[in-house]
Amino acid sequence: MSMKTFKSWRFLSRKKSVLSDVGPHGAHGFRTSQFTFMVAVIIAMLFIVYRITSYQYEQTEIDARRQPFDSAQGSATLELDGLPHGIIQARSDLELKPLWSRSKDKLEVSSGRNLLAIAAGIKQKTNVNSIVQKFLAENFTIVLFHYDGKTNGWWDLDWSNKAVHITAYNQTKWWFAKRFLHPDVVSIYDYIFLWDEDLGVENFDPGRYLEIVKTNRLFISQPALDPNSTEIHHRITIRKKSKRLHRRIYDHRGVTKCTKSSMGPPCTGWVEGMAPVFSKSAWRCAWHLIQNDLVHGWGLDMKLGYCAQGDRTKRVGIVDSEYIVHQGIPSLGGSSAKKGRKTDRKTDRKTEDSQKKRPSGVDMRVEVRRQSTSELKVFKERWEKAVKEDESWVDPYARRSWFNPF
Repeated sequence: MSMKTFKSWRFLSRKKSVLSDVGPHGAHGFRTSQFTFMVAVIIAMLFIVYRITSYQYEQTEIDARRQPFDSAQGSATLELDGLPHGIIQARSDLELKPLWSRSKDKLEVSSGRNLLAIAAGIKQKTNVNSIVQKFLAENFTIVLFHYDGKTNGWWDLDWSNKAVHITAYNQTKWWFAKRFLHPDVVSIYDYIFLWDEDLGVENFDPGRYLEIVKTNRLFISQPALDPNSTEIHHRITIRKKSKRLHRRIYDHRGVTKCTKSSMGPPCTGWVEGMAPVFSKSAWRCAWHLIQNDLVHGWGLDMKLGYCAQGDRTKRVGIVDSEYIVHQGIPSLGGSSAKKGRKTDRKTDRKTEDSQKKRPSGVDMRVEVRRQSTSELKVFKERWEKAVKEDESWVDPYARRSWFNPF
């Protein structure tokens, strides 16, 4: 046997010996350890994937509750795949467009525009005309929601053919607003005035009002009410003659005591539903707050402060220097006609007309109020349920009763 052959045999013997000494069971034990390690890695990866998927599902559920109209965004994207991206126009507006124009005419670019929307009946045509005349000079777009279905009686007014008329019989202001004032449709307007028809505007100027609102950064506001108004439901809305605006009230009378420690409605951070004014961003929030099926809007005023885009005690206010008169004329409901002083005659005509259409012995105003009260209860229950289910939502006002920014 040659020396070279002997060395090769000795090397192979050593290699075999080494392999037989790996782990308690040799090469088999080594392979078993590798297999165990790989299984552990795979299990860990599967657990991580499961946790990520579970988290994404929970987030989707939360987003769907917060923004239900955006929950179908993925499917909507698929529906638009047939279009070239550049042709898609996601937004619209309420501006009337000409059917024809000469080549030298230039389309007016809307800038700094605002919107006035009023739920109106033909019985209040004269008063609505007075309101609209005030707003036309300030570059407002006018929208009338006709709850009595009577639009023909408005065409003799000069501005009527430039306004947008929407008709639905016996529907409320909030019903119209939810369906026709989508945030993407009114996005070109800086401020949205969503007013009732029975407001006196002799002492109100929209231009000066907007100047005050912008200067003081009020995202939600309303003009103060003249103390001589027929109906005043909350003292915070009453005009303070010595002030330009106010954001809170101190009142120790009645059930609700408004003190320095009061940090919520109706003592501060609150406006009433008759004449609210929203900034563009505040309206996007408020529109989502309006319930599709609760048409009377009872309870909304107590929650609008959450849409103030910040501290409601600072960004919600009542403008005193530009004030209105609430005439308190019932249309779809409200107070008894006997309460009105200057409007009894008009109210009586409304009552007579409505009596012709109602079953004998049934006061529809009573029925409307009963329905409103029922809707208020439902709205409160929905709010409480939403707060309970949305674990990630934190009420910014829950622990601030001690704080007084003034």
